This record gives sequence, structure tokens and C-alpha cells, in this order.
Amino acid sequence: MATITAAMVKSLREKTGAGMMDCKKALVENDADEAAALDWLRQKGLSKAAKKAGRATSEGLVGCVVEANRAAMAEFKCETDFVARNEKFQEIAAKFAADVLENGAEDFTARVEAEVNDAIATLGENMSAGRAHRMELSGEGIIGSYVHSNGKIGVLVEILGSDDADMAKGVAMQIAATNPVAIDETGVPADLVAREREVQRQKTLEEGKPENIVDKIVDGRMAKFFKEITLVNQPYIRDDKMTIRDLLKGASIASFARFELGEDDAKEDAE
Repeated sequence: MATITAAMVKSLREKTGAGMMDCKKALVENDADEAAALDWLRQKGLSKAAKKAGRATSEGLVGCVVEANRAAMAEFKCETDFVARNEKFQEIAAKFAADVLENGAEDFTARVEAEVNDAIATLGENMSAGRAHRMELSGEGIIGSYVHSNGKIGVLVEILGSDDADMAKGVAMQIAATNPVAIDETGVPADLVAREREVQRQKTLEEGKPENIVDKIVDGRMAKFFKEITLVNQPYIRDDKMTIRDLLKGASIASFARFELGEDDAKEDAE
């Protein structure tokens, strides 16, 4: 049988918050294998991490890192804003973004599961790793990034044909503020276009407009709709006399990603 040291028991206790005797028994039962002992404690309901696992994680931070021609974002969620402001929590959020930068978004939550459980035991409330995204430039250009001051909204945007960092940040801030559906009209889902057109058509008919001009009125209202939801057609938040297309000065937006904590939960509630 493997020797169980006081240091091993202490380490397991720090990671799980379980009692000293329970930690020792877990190590004995699992031949001093800490990972197996941690799972054993969770299975027995003795790990604080396991006891907190069902509680909602609606607060947290979006970690973001940009490195030359690539960038990454990752969500790290917790129960309260108090914990989200904790220095240790912020360090982990930044570390998770760095992990996604190096290893990609696929299997992100599985890779960091052990570290999330450690954080639960240390900081004392339920936590979870959320969405992740890695972006790489597909040509000559720049990646703009923005994380809102509260840490709950993060944006990455890939711009080709320019290396203007201030412009790239401005576009990222625009995306954070307006949450566009697509870059331009071609990216708007067809079902959304059809639904909006039908809404505007029925609205126009109910207003009593002559049948022969209904389509023309609907076209005008759809143009306004596209201006509101497509990034390049939106008025720039820093100067509404220009659009984002004007701001780009010939450059193009290849892709963007926007995370806002809680929006995935809101979608689930709506379904």
C-alpha cells in the first residue's frame, strides 16, 4: 500500500474543502492517487466542489488575450460579482484565455475542469468554464479586441487590409455596444429576413397603405432594418455622422466574435 503523507492529505483538503479524515480515507481507498481520490470524494458527496455544482453561475468574467496575428476569449463563470472581482478569479480567467490561445476552443471545458474544481474549493462558490473562441488572421491585417469595464462583454474582430489599432478597437467597441447580427446584409439569416419582411408587410397593410405601394414601403423599412443589425451599415458610436464602412476606409471585416455573460442562459430560457 502506498504511503499517505500529511502533505498529500493537506493538498487534497485544499482542493476539495473536505475534512482531513475524509481526505485521508479517499487517498487510502485510491492508493494515494490524488485525482482518483478527488473523484471519490465527489462521488461520496464529501467535496465542497461537488456540493456547489448545481448552483447557478450567472456572474464572472470574459478573459481575452491578443498575440500578434491570433487572439482568444474564454468565459469563466461564478455565482456572485463579489467573487468575480477576486484577484485569484481574475488570474484564472486570464489563464483560461491563454489556454484557448495555445490549444484552441475545442475541448476547452474538459481541459480546465480540474482547475475549475480547485477554484471552487478555494473561493467557496460554484464556478464553470463557459464558451471559448480562438481567432487567427486569414491575411494581412489586425485583430481588434475589447473587454467592457465590468468584464462581462468581450469582443474579437478580424480586420483585413489595415493595421490601424485605434480603428480596430473602435470596431470592437461598436460590436460590444450594438451586438450586430452580421457583418453585412449577406450574412443575415434568411429566415430572419423573411420573418421581418412579413412583419413589415402586415404592418404596412394594417396602416391602410395602397396595395400598389406596399412593397416599396416594405423595401424602405427593410433597408432601415439592415442598417440597424449589420455592422458595416451602423452609425459609428463615436461619430454618428459616419458608418462603420466609412471608418474602415477600404479595409474589410472578415469575422467577429462577441461574448456576453448570461446571453446563452437567456437563449435557453427563451427556448
